[in-house]
Amino acid sequence: MDEKEFLTKLAELMDTEEELSLDKRLGEIEEWDSLSYVAFMAFAHNTFKRELERQAVRQAETVGDLYKLVMQ
Repeated sequence: MDEKEFLTKLAELMDTEEELSLDKRLGEIEEWDSLSYVAFMAFAHNTFKRELERQAVRQAETVGDLYKLVMQ
């Protein structure tokens, strides 16, 4: 999955119309909340077959940090 596809999927997952970029800070995205966090964990598991460390996702500061976690 390339960056553009990831950004599109993440925007759908968070149900946001805000344009996302890899350098966008998660704290600036109103829709990044506990439900989005859980949805992201499920997305990572179902799409990338990854069991992400909860702490690593919590420590992510940008959309790019999330992308790096799933692409490792």
